[in-house]
Amino acid sequence: MCSPPDGARVKTGVLLFLLIASPVFAAGRGVSFRAEDGRTINATVFEPSQRPAPAVVLVPMLGRPKDDWDAMGQRLADANILALAIDLPGTSDPGDSKVLGGWSADVRAAVLYLSSRQDVRAGSIGIAGASLGANLAALAAADLQSVHSLALISPSLDYRGVRIDAAMKQYDGRPAMLIASNHDPYAARTVRELAKDPPGTRETRFSETTAHGTLLLVRDAEMVRALVEWFQATLR
Repeated sequence: MCSPPDGARVKTGVLLFLLIASPVFAAGRGVSFRAEDGRTINATVFEPSQRPAPAVVLVPMLGRPKDDWDAMGQRLADANILALAIDLPGTSDPGDSKVLGGWSADVRAAVLYLSSRQDVRAGSIGIAGASLGANLAALAAADLQSVHSLALISPSLDYRGVRIDAAMKQYDGRPAMLIASNHDPYAARTVRELAKDPPGTRETRFSETTAHGTLLLVRDAEMVRALVEWFQATLR
């Protein structure tokens, strides 16, 4: 099964979203921290006015920068949730599913970084990921009991060899929101499959907008609102 392509037509839509989606925008600042192998991970943090606060790691699509999350990061900060958008280790598929899946280590490092911050509320950390980022988010969340909420936008049961069915079972009873466009067949089928007989809360949202990954958030304001409200409800 082929996975949907990432980033092909995102740039124009993202720029439009940045202009109209958030009346107060671009309050993020750059931060960096270490990966498990010692590399430097660059990220943008969006800090709410009241802290300590819940926090969410934002994981981009393959070939797309952390900047795709800027508008969403600010929306979360406006809702008093600290957001941390990270870059992935590479911009193209390394051609090895083990290496690609291993990128989830950077997501785990981001969670550990948030756990070390005094302005992040203990026990209130979530992850949101889009497309490949959704699969990496699921793998990281399965490994870390400190992750208490998960949101997967346009996930794939098998993204170029990176499978998440076992990871979602390991994630167990913790809450997860699953989002896809009905016009994105593989992602929509994945959401329906992951929502079958779940061990915990699995909230599903389907959009009639034709879009994939972060572009779905650009084009469908209802999905943005739902995502913010999800983390407000599950990261108290």
